[in-house]
Parts: sequence; structure tokens; C-alpha cells
Amino acid sequence: MEERFAVATETRSGKMAAAGGGSPSCSPPLQDPPRRPPRDGRGVYVYPNPFFRYDGEWSGGRMHGQGKLLFKDGSYYEGEFVDGEITGEGCRLWASSGDTYSGQFVLGEPQGYGLMKYKAGGHYEGELTHGLREGHGHLVDQDGQAYWGSFHNNKRHGQGHMVFRNGDKYEGDWVRDQRQGHGVLFRADGSTYKGQWHGDVFSGLGQLTHCSGAVYRGMWINGRPVAQAKKIVILGPEVMDVAQGSSFTVSVQLQQDSGEVAEGEDGRVLKISAGVRYVQLPAYSEVSFFNVDKDDRGTPIQTPFGFDCVAYPLWSPKSGGQEPRAALESTRDPRLPTGGLELALASDTARGQRAIPSGLAGETSSPASWGREPHCPEDCRRVEQGRAQFSDVRLGPPPPGYSPVLFLDNLREETDSRSRGGLGPGRMMPDRRDPPGGSRPDGAASAEPAAAAFPGEYVVMICDVTDPPFLSHTLPTAFKHLRVLGKGTDQRPHVAGEGPDPQPRTATPCT
Repeated sequence: MEERFAVATETRSGKMAAAGGGSPSCSPPLQDPPRRPPRDGRGVYVYPNPFFRYDGEWSGGRMHGQGKLLFKDGSYYEGEFVDGEITGEGCRLWASSGDTYSGQFVLGEPQGYGLMKYKAGGHYEGELTHGLREGHGHLVDQDGQAYWGSFHNNKRHGQGHMVFRNGDKYEGDWVRDQRQGHGVLFRADGSTYKGQWHGDVFSGLGQLTHCSGAVYRGMWINGRPVAQAKKIVILGPEVMDVAQGSSFTVSVQLQQDSGEVAEGEDGRVLKISAGVRYVQLPAYSEVSFFNVDKDDRGTPIQTPFGFDCVAYPLWSPKSGGQEPRAALESTRDPRLPTGGLELALASDTARGQRAIPSGLAGETSSPASWGREPHCPEDCRRVEQGRAQFSDVRLGPPPPGYSPVLFLDNLREETDSRSRGGLGPGRMMPDRRDPPGGSRPDGAASAEPAAAAFPGEYVVMICDVTDPPFLSHTLPTAFKHLRVLGKGTDQRPHVAGEGPDPQPRTATPCT
């Protein structure tokens, strides 16, 4: 070490020489020989550059053994010296940063194994070369994030395992402080990604298993799936015709923007629900519709078919009571017109078959729990390879708050031709069947709830209820126009088109 610094010297003030009455000497002041470092043993030496000061052991005029080298700015090294160099085990403090290092040194630099503590927070324990992290080590940053693995040129590089402050964990390859290559990410919410990385994001072939149970397998680019589902499509004709009381099947696909099936997706939770066309009196129709109590109406749902709908229940065999077909046959009133309209007036049956609007009855699971249960509720299906199917779907009987209504003008001619016990002008049903409170407004009378859906226009809706949303995106609700036809006839229900158009309403999400 001493070869790097000039040897400190001291001067002695000149003295006046008295020789008889002589004058003071004009000779230059004399200098002491330079002070040299101690030869052997222990001593203190201040270098010509006063920035450095050494206190410790010497051998052959060189720092050798245990000692402490102090710097004028407050920095210091304390530990082993070999032949005038900082080499061996020691401790170093950098005053400018406040960082400290304890470990192995070679020629004045941290090298080998040691512990670096950072004043800003965090520490590194592991291998170093020329003062840089190199080899295997454990790094904890100022945010508490921890990394165990390989380093190169002071950066995470090679195989490593990291725990992030949000609870995520990563195991895999690193390149220059970024996740790159093959790795597995375990997210704090339970989601897992296993596959290729580039530039610290999903890139290449990989599989994401979401905490909701949804899975995507396929290619990724810049953290986004290449073949991600963007829409729900209900297969079949534009308008599905179903006989009254009959079941039907709804087949669904998840499609990409290109229209291709998103076969790489599994596990999204889709929910089926239904609605009935919402019209305002008077709407000229030959079929029944429902006068919904204000408290049960809710907000009409906007459909892509040019009309709004209100929620209508689907039938669940598990809800108890007769099947819709049997209930309909047992409660048919022969005095009412057959074919286009079949009214079931048995209130006992209706009460035994109460259905839950907007879904199948018999389930109480909340959406928040569906993604964490092994089985979906009855009105839900999990997607497999981008496809799902709802079998044996039926429209249920009208719920208590929905009163079926028939228009007299369109039925008067038919009812007048019936027997003497038939309906008279201005009336639809005998007195004994009149509802309390008199007849309905607009020349219409109501019937008690039926055991099956009345002929008319309905809507089937498929909603993405995956919870939490898969890839932070909920797919838009899909709609299918459904027409219920009267039993024993091919006549399609007349579409109310001459009356006033429904007032535009705000669409509500399917829940």
C-alpha cells in the first residue's frame, strides 16, 4: 500500500546562528529526513496525502496483519492486510452511501463470499467479484423482495427463485435482471403460469391456470394470450322455435375475434338465464304476455333484437313439484281456446313450482364461490376446449309477480262461438275465476300462473360469471331469440309490431 503514496515529511524551522556579533544566517532551512512507516510491529502512519491514515500491524515496512485504514471522509476498512494490500477477511464502510460490507477482500475490493448491507434498505449475501455480485447469492431489496440464485455482472442471471412483495413467487430462468426463458409463476391469488418468458412477461408457449378454475393453454405475446376468447356465441338458428312445455339444448362456443373457437380455454363459468319480451299496454298481440308487478319488474334488459326483456325463470326438475308437461295437462281449462293459448289455472301447482327468476331453482351458491367449488351451480357450466352445452333447458311457470294477460279484441270472435257457458262480451272468464279487484285495464283479463311458459317471445342469455374474471376480462353476454309455440300447432306467435315501441332502456348486466 505504501508504494501508492508519497512518504510524509516534516521540516524544522531554521535557527539564528550567533557568532560574535555576526548577522543571522541566510542559509535555507534544514529539513529532517522523511519519516518512514514503521518497520515491524504495530504503529500508526499518516500518509503524505492526509486523506489516509493507518493504524495496525506492520511487517518489513508494509501493512501486514490486522489493521484499520481510515479515510478522511469517514470511510474505513478494518481487517486483514497482506504485503501492504487489503486482502483477506475484513469490514468496509462507504461514507458516501452508508453501505457496509463484511467478508472477503482481494487487492482492496470485495471478492469471494460476503455480506453487503445497503443503507437504503436490503442486503446481499453471497459471492462477489471486483465488488460486483457474481455467482450464487441471496438478495433482499429495500421493498423486502427476496431472490435466491445466480448473478452475473451484478444482475440476476441464470437460474433463480424470487418472492415478490405482493406474495407472488417465481422459479426459473433470468437474463440481465429479467425473467426470460422457462419459468413458473405462483401468484398470491392461487393462479399459476408455467411456460416461456421474454422481457419479464409471458411470451411463447405457456399455460395459465387461473384461481377461478379457468385455464388457457397456448401461445403468448407480450404478456397476452394469442388465441384468447373475446365473445360468447350461442349456436343454432337466428330464432329458436320451441313447443310449449318442451325442453331444448343450448350449445355455446367461446370464439376469438377471427371467429375461430378458442379451444385453448377451459374452465370459464357460463350461466344461463332467460327473459320475456317486455311491452307496454296496449301492444296488439294474439299471444299472452305478462303484466309484471312493479316490485318484481326490475330494470328491463336491452337485447340486440330491437326489444327489451324482463327476467324470466328457467325450470329446474330439482325444485320439486310436477314436470311442466304433466302440470300443464292436469290443469288445462277446456273452456279456453286451445292451440295458441293453454292456460293452467291450478294455483296449487303454481305454488309448488315456484322458480327463481334469472336462473334455475335449487341452488344458493353465490358467484363469489363458484370459482372455488368443484361443481358449478345447476344453471352454470364450465367451458371445455372453448365449448359448453346446457341440456334439458325449459322455461318455467310464471313467478307469482308475473300475471299473464290476454287481449279481448283478438279473442272475442273465438270465444263468442263457444257454448253458452263461454265468455261473453267484455269478459274472458266466468266470475268465479275473476281475480280480486276486478278486470285488468285496457280490456284485458288476467289468468292465474301457469305450470309452463305461455307462447310468446323470450330471450335466452349466456353470461360469463367467472369469478374473479379470467385475465381481468368478462366476456359480453350472448343472446338468443326464443319463440315458444302453442302445443299442437305450428303457428308462430304474432310479433307485436303495431303498438307503441318499447321505451329505450339501459341494459343491465346478467348476474
